[in-house]
Amino acid sequence: MQIGDKVPQFSLLDQNGTKRSNNGLKTPLVLFFYPKDDTPGCTIEVCGFRDKYDLFKVLGAQVWGVSNGSSSSHLAFANKNKLQYPLLCDKNDSLRKAFKVPKVLGLLDGRVTYVIDRNGFVKHIFRDLLNGPEHIKEAIRVLKEIQNQ
Repeated sequence: MQIGDKVPQFSLLDQNGTKRSNNGLKTPLVLFFYPKDDTPGCTIEVCGFRDKYDLFKVLGAQVWGVSNGSSSSHLAFANKNKLQYPLLCDKNDSLRKAFKVPKVLGLLDGRVTYVIDRNGFVKHIFRDLLNGPEHIKEAIRVLKEIQNQ
C-alpha cells in the first residue's frame, strides 16, 4: 500500500463483536496497526489516540486500531484504557497483509498508521515501531491538511 492507492474493501469485527467495514465510509479514517495488546509501547500509542480523540472528531475523522489479538483481548485492553474507538480483530493478519504492513526483523508486527481520505485513498503512511506518540501527531497534521484542501 502506497500513498495515492485506493484502499481495498475490508470488514472485520471489533472488540465488541461489531462488524466494521470501510465500504461506504464517507469520512476520513485513521487506521493504525499496532503489534500487541497490553504492551508498553502499544498502550502509549492507543492512549495517545484516546487523549486526542475529540480533536480527531473535530477534524471529521474516525480512528480504528488493528492488531491480531482476539476480541476478548481487545475488549480487556480497550476497557482498561477507556478507549472510545474500535480495535479491529485481524486474527489471520488478512488486513495487515492487504496493507503490506511489514514485520520488523522478520518477527515483530510493525507499527504503521494510514490516513485515508473520505474517498478511500491513502493520503499518508507513517511507520515507526518505537515512537507511538508520533503516529498521533502525524495523523492530526495530515487531517488538518486534508481539511484545508
